[in-house]
Amino acid sequence: MKLAQDIIIKPIISEASMMGVPQKKYTFKVAEGVNKIEIAKAVEELFGVKVAKVNTMRVNGKLRRYGRYEGYTSSWRKAIVTLTEDSKTIEFFDGMM
Repeated sequence: MKLAQDIIIKPIISEASMMGVPQKKYTFKVAEGVNKIEIAKAVEELFGVKVAKVNTMRVNGKLRRYGRYEGYTSSWRKAIVTLTEDSKTIEFFDGMM
């Protein structure tokens, strides 16, 4: 079993992800090979909240050039976590608003 710190890699702070904060939707970069149940338990353990549902998606790497060389950035996995109505918010994201 993986630790919660190994499952949730980092929060995603962008304009699009911050628009979901008032609806209690938070976006995280998560590890490869974990399922929605493991993501929900990790968020509940790390932040002390109640998770209603988890949506996951793969983000493909983008083509980048450096002079005459080109390659792809790493692909990664993103999770959008929705909290229950009676759950408290995550304070880290409240400081960004």
